[in-house]
Amino acid sequence: MLQVFDLSLGFSGQELLDEVSFSINSGERIGLVGRNGSGKTTLFKLLTREISPDEGQIATPKNYTIGYLKQHLTFSKPNVLEEACLGLPAEEKDQIWKAEKILSGLGFSEEEFSRSPADFSGGFQVRLNLAKVLVAEPHLLLLDEPTNYLDILSIRWLTRFLQRWPNELMIITHDRDFMNSVTTHTMGIHRQKIKKIEGDTAKLFEQIAVEEEVYEKTRQRENKKRDETTEFINRFRASAARASLVQSRVKALAKMGEKKELAKITELGFRFNAVEFHANHLLRAEKLTFGYSPEQILIKKLSLDLGKKDRICVVGKNGKGKSTLLRLLAGELTPTEGEITKHPGCQLGYFGQTNIGRLNPKHTIEQELAELRPDLSYGTIRKTCGAMMFPGDMALKLISVLSGGERSRVSLGKILLSPTNLLLLDEPTNHLDVESCDSLIAALDVFPGTVMIVTHSEMFLHHLAKKLIVFDQDRVFVFEGTYQDFLDQVGWAEEAKKPKKVKVTNAQKENQKQHQLVVNKAKQIEKMIADEEVALAAVQLKMAAAPSQGKGHEIPQLQEKAVQHQAAIDAGFKELEALISELDALDHAKQA
Repeated sequence: MLQVFDLSLGFSGQELLDEVSFSINSGERIGLVGRNGSGKTTLFKLLTREISPDEGQIATPKNYTIGYLKQHLTFSKPNVLEEACLGLPAEEKDQIWKAEKILSGLGFSEEEFSRSPADFSGGFQVRLNLAKVLVAEPHLLLLDEPTNYLDILSIRWLTRFLQRWPNELMIITHDRDFMNSVTTHTMGIHRQKIKKIEGDTAKLFEQIAVEEEVYEKTRQRENKKRDETTEFINRFRASAARASLVQSRVKALAKMGEKKELAKITELGFRFNAVEFHANHLLRAEKLTFGYSPEQILIKKLSLDLGKKDRICVVGKNGKGKSTLLRLLAGELTPTEGEITKHPGCQLGYFGQTNIGRLNPKHTIEQELAELRPDLSYGTIRKTCGAMMFPGDMALKLISVLSGGERSRVSLGKILLSPTNLLLLDEPTNHLDVESCDSLIAALDVFPGTVMIVTHSEMFLHHLAKKLIVFDQDRVFVFEGTYQDFLDQVGWAEEAKKPKKVKVTNAQKENQKQHQLVVNKAKQIEKMIADEEVALAAVQLKMAAAPSQGKGHEIPQLQEKAVQHQAAIDAGFKELEALISELDALDHAKQA
């Protein structure tokens, strides 16, 4: 158990945390949310003692260990497996299988176990760091955006792994679906305070919204009462007959506390500049082939049509060619073979992983946007800056001093200014917070053009995809249907791998039979949970959009539906826990 008492911290005159107190109890898995810049990563550094608070204290039991996924990459062992084993506790140094299991889950093949960590990309090196943290099994595991460097298969594995995490966990992630699927509690940093509840992100945001509405109504009521009291005093101050009443009101006014008006919280304002398009197809690729070398062919004879109002998601493991495909369609790369044909009326907006590096570091945010569209008025440019959360003087900050997340917002701002009817988006959510991801989904919902997006977020996949381009194993193919259709009808080849056949005794056969029955039942429940989570996400999006669409009267009914879906999800996870315990017992019997 970890306890925090009256913690305060500020930087450069800006207060991040103001006398916050909370506890992390045994076995709690907590999702930490808050706007970008609210202090989430800073709180992690406070908990790990990397930085010290201005005031307050953090109390932990004796020998309490905290594991923290760091982006700083230093390795001391000659190969991946030995490096991962560094994380094993001293009493488990011979349990090498634990490191192998976690490395496999995070996307390393057995052949790669013997390779040097230096041979791998930065993303895979972060995965190796993650493996070291997971295998250590600390009392408190802190994960800061762990999915940013994982592909969809590794995220699905990590989800299952963390659902069974026995100790405490606190996680920061922009992926609401991933967070809700692994956490028991949600904690939010809001207006320099911390609020913790049992339940998911939607429950926390709803509670905060209700509390702020009550606060504002109370403030207005008290202000009205204060004005009435002041008016009474001014009117009858000179009246001797009412002197005692006036004096009483004066004392009452002096005792009245004054609630300050809550500062408006800036929200990311996505609204794409859509251009009308009347034909059926914007872009067509025929027998597209591309490789960075003859030995490294990533895409082979892929044909696809991007139709009007299509919603296409590109999915698969990292390094297989997803980003390359978008760069080909955007015209940044030339195919080795095949042809890409764009309709003359196609107006393309492209957000790629290299866009951030193309911003001019000597420009201010305002100048960067203005250079893109010299025809736009100064007011329109400043309005776009504000929509991207750069209001007032913040629009005058140099690109060179911006964080990765801020640069992503500038790149997105340039797309918002560009007239477009085809959006090519390569993992646009990596530097956004949960609320901004919700805003992006809402903007894509109403965008009348075509969207193709590379994403590992199953929330985005379930909500957006009507067609998939799948990179699985050594093949690339187009799947006509939703993401759930794909999981039900095709599935991921890696998850469907069968174990090698071995000779087994009758007792082992019976154990395996019972094991499979339990697994099948668990899969049915997992599918039910997934269906309920999709339905819950859809209801939550409707609730979020209701006020702006003039449908506030529908919120109570939507809340009731959300409660029903959440109850089904909770019941499903309880049943899963029982099945997991049964599987553990069967595994123990098998080993015995």
